[in-house]
Amino acid sequence: MIDGKKVLITGGTGSFGKTVLKRVLDTNFNEVRIFSRDEKKQEELRLQLGDDRIKFYIGDVRDLSSIESAMQGMDLVFHAAALKQVPSCEFYPMEAVKTNIIGAENVIQSATRHGVDRCVVLSTDKAVQPVNAMGMSKALMEKIMISTSKSSAEKGTILCATRYGNVMASRGSVIPLFIKQIMSNKPVTITDPKMTRFLMSVEESVDLVFHAFKNAQPGDIFVQKSPACTIGDLADAVIDLIKPNHPKQIIGTRHGEKAFETLISREELLRSGDMEKFYRIKSDSRDLNYNKYFSDGSTKLAEFTDYSSDNTKRLSIEEVKKTLMGLPIISDTLQQIKN
Repeated sequence: MIDGKKVLITGGTGSFGKTVLKRVLDTNFNEVRIFSRDEKKQEELRLQLGDDRIKFYIGDVRDLSSIESAMQGMDLVFHAAALKQVPSCEFYPMEAVKTNIIGAENVIQSATRHGVDRCVVLSTDKAVQPVNAMGMSKALMEKIMISTSKSSAEKGTILCATRYGNVMASRGSVIPLFIKQIMSNKPVTITDPKMTRFLMSVEESVDLVFHAFKNAQPGDIFVQKSPACTIGDLADAVIDLIKPNHPKQIIGTRHGEKAFETLISREELLRSGDMEKFYRIKSDSRDLNYNKYFSDGSTKLAEFTDYSSDNTKRLSIEEVKKTLMGLPIISDTLQQIKN
């Protein structure tokens, strides 16, 4: 799938982008282009890898001309560049619009113009029934992808998306915060111990992207089945592993937070296919001819419930600890304590 291909990764210096790059490096790829705004991170990555097949492009998805330069000659596109922090998007919603909506539109249109084979855009559970600006902007990104996929497929470009829950230990996630608080001898701050969140490793999120590349039809959204835990149990698991009996402090929910996250709505489940580890949400094939749907609708909606962190498999504290032990940030911290 990647052998002999030229691959563009937007947001390529982020945690997800670097994990995608690592996976691509295990293939016989032709060229990888890393597209991002951060020249320092690009320089660090360039010196670390030392591979002439990896090219670095400084630019911003908000700037179409900078994307056009990087897109030429590409076969596959991973679009990971985004504003991902819920609080910052709440306070600066137009910045979320510019990056997550307009930026994604720029990438999608450029990929179609340049005839790339496949373009995967990365979405989030917060796009389902969104209550915050980050989720709303990602939901509109999905709608843009779906609407464009119909015409782009005619030009030879397949557009699709992956939607995933919290990626453990990624930038802005709560696990690094808990560890930092413990190591600084400060109380672990918990918003609401009863909140539930999906648990997914960054490697699993990349598995989902490669699954999408291999199986996507135009406009598909792919979701990985994931377990969940409460925020309280997650905090207890991190504390038990690093410093048992460390104090905790409940601070209340932040701007735009949900009690639980939803990966697939019941309406989407009506048109979803079960692929063992994954769900495939097929593109809505309806058109503007609304009249026929008054006589030919679906009576099955009441049979479905949303697929959420509140009704998926719930991990115990011991199961969460076992999951956390697979994270480099946990093993590195334990080694630091040991030394």
